[in-house]
Amino acid sequence: MTCIFCDILDGTRNGHLVYEDQDHIAFLDKYPIDDGHTLVIPRKHHEKITDMDSNDVGKIFSLIPKIAKAVLAGAGADAFSLAQNNGKAAKQIIPHVHIHIIPRYNNKGTVWTKRQIPTV
Repeated sequence: MTCIFCDILDGTRNGHLVYEDQDHIAFLDKYPIDDGHTLVIPRKHHEKITDMDSNDVGKIFSLIPKIAKAVLAGAGADAFSLAQNNGKAAKQIIPHVHIHIIPRYNNKGTVWTKRQIPTV
């Protein structure tokens, strides 16, 4: 089975990139919980964060303030939530490490809902 996020990295699938560096990319979630929902991923494929070297974990999380500020400004959001799931029982859908930056809005009552995501 191919990794959807690796396909975005190699250009065989489209992704709306909002950030890119040598080791990471960030792009808009195809099935957002709310407007501006962004995913931050490492270029190197790891299924779970526990598979990563601790230095690499630190690098990806150190990007969150910078990317979250840009997402907040671009989406006009008031706040944001972070999520990072590991394994099927934790509701990880794509088996490639990713961090969700989910914008939140004072004037919207968006709650953490179950999204209808097609099976791959």
